[in-house]
Amino acid sequence: MKLAMIGLGKMGGNMATRLVQKGISVVGFDRSAEVVKTLEEKANIIGANSVADAVAKLDSQKIVWLMVPAGNPTEEQIKELIPMLNKGDIIIDGGNSNYKHSQRIGKLLEEKGIGFMDCGTSGGVWGLANGYCLMVGAKQEVADTMKPILQALAHADRGWAHVGPVGSGHFTKMIHNGIEYGMMQSFAEGLELLKGKSEFKLDLAQITELWKHGSVVRSWLLDLTADALKEDQELEEIAPYVADSGEGRWTVVESIEQGIPVPVLTLALQVRFRSQEKQGYGYRLLSVMRNAFGGHVVKKSK
Repeated sequence: MKLAMIGLGKMGGNMATRLVQKGISVVGFDRSAEVVKTLEEKANIIGANSVADAVAKLDSQKIVWLMVPAGNPTEEQIKELIPMLNKGDIIIDGGNSNYKHSQRIGKLLEEKGIGFMDCGTSGGVWGLANGYCLMVGAKQEVADTMKPILQALAHADRGWAHVGPVGSGHFTKMIHNGIEYGMMQSFAEGLELLKGKSEFKLDLAQITELWKHGSVVRSWLLDLTADALKEDQELEEIAPYVADSGEGRWTVVESIEQGIPVPVLTLALQVRFRSQEKQGYGYRLLSVMRNAFGGHVVKKSK
């Protein structure tokens, strides 16, 4: 099986590498020719010098997976692709697009006979080794066609699911990220309280490692936090600034539209806004967590 991967950054590059390792042929394009060359040499992808070149190197049924920034970059790329594709070809948006945009794009492509799949993708920089969690929104026939690719990226029949029609994949990923905000905030606040009890001289690396075994709060997020604290507990070089993704905001907007209260997720988002104004150990921890699972940039203290 063969597909084109457009966008070979932290996620796209690792996904292309994993697909090749699992026997899927990947044609790769990125705006950085250096990135393409590196993956040609290290991952055995088939390099392309443009989107058109990548599409031209595909087989009769063309499958194009996009890992580019959400919003205008994704939509403009899809519009560029449409004239290059035929009826029965498939476009996958694996980025963090708004689910409403995905529904609109899906309708546009359906009118032209082109299949579309919105794939909420989780796993961060660890997905290459551990496999990805894939939340798929698509028509059944599109999901069936993509099954071998989804199995390669995840763990066979674990770690991916066809959750519903077009739009549902990105909707599910949006709520996933909203929950992630709340979990991260809880750990950050609790650990800041532990650190604040100076009379006990608590070792946060020891405690988080302890919680990994048998505790009800054990999780991969805790594992990553424990690993980070083994390296540095003071985090003095980390700026207490925590960025927020569009999906965290969209989750809160969705709660307003549905009239369903989500106070924990809403407050976790608001706290990230506040991090730009207030110094605090908890914010440093949140920044370290985002870097640990997703490779997100960490601002350094001046």
